[in-house]
Amino acid sequence: MRKGMSHSARSAMFAPLGQVGRAEAVAARLVDAITLGLLADQEQLPSEADLAAQFGVSTVTVREALVALRQQGLVETRRGRSGGSFVRAPADPPSDAWRSRLREVSLSDLRDVGDHYLAIAGAAAKLAAERSSPEDVARLRLATDDLRTAQGIDFTRAERQFHLEVAAAAQSPRLTHEEVHLQSELGGLLWLPLGPAAHSCEEHAAITAAISSADGDLARKLTEEHILSALDRLADVHLGLLTP
Repeated sequence: MRKGMSHSARSAMFAPLGQVGRAEAVAARLVDAITLGLLADQEQLPSEADLAAQFGVSTVTVREALVALRQQGLVETRRGRSGGSFVRAPADPPSDAWRSRLREVSLSDLRDVGDHYLAIAGAAAKLAAERSSPEDVARLRLATDDLRTAQGIDFTRAERQFHLEVAAAAQSPRLTHEEVHLQSELGGLLWLPLGPAAHSCEEHAAITAAISSADGDLARKLTEEHILSALDRLADVHLGLLTP
């Protein structure tokens, strides 16, 4: 997997919290950054003071959030001159874990969040076609390439990163924030490796081509079809889990 995401994607994750800072909110934002691949495995986090300044919270709040992440095994602390807090990207979750999570989500809730995601991702793709730079398109092509050989959790990360790059290419901080929020709510399930990776690569390449050619309507249509296919696969699995 490549390292590094667009500056706007990372900026959205580290933007000041829109409410009075709490350790839980900081921890949730950092968990999203790690699971989305915005922070790479073994990457050193900014200092507590820098994180506090970026999130607009106190250093005590950041320290409490880092304790929670260490307890989850997502961050480790190293001592010494080159020490600090370092990311530990999660390994593939056991299949029982995502099946259990999927059982807890009703089909109506799955569709409701899916409809919301369709609207956000479709709008982001259309705007990306109108506003993206050559550098944005190059990142989308790299994100598509990541999917070709990805398996397990790397497949999920590659899917999520592609759509986050599309949102970043739309040049809309609000859309990027919304993409991050919906990915944290649904992305871990929506982009499970339930279909052939080659097919997803073709769909990503088609979306990227539409964005590159500034065809906003086509980019939106292809993105919505891509997400609908993933939702249909997930709904089929959901029904299968409920069938005795």
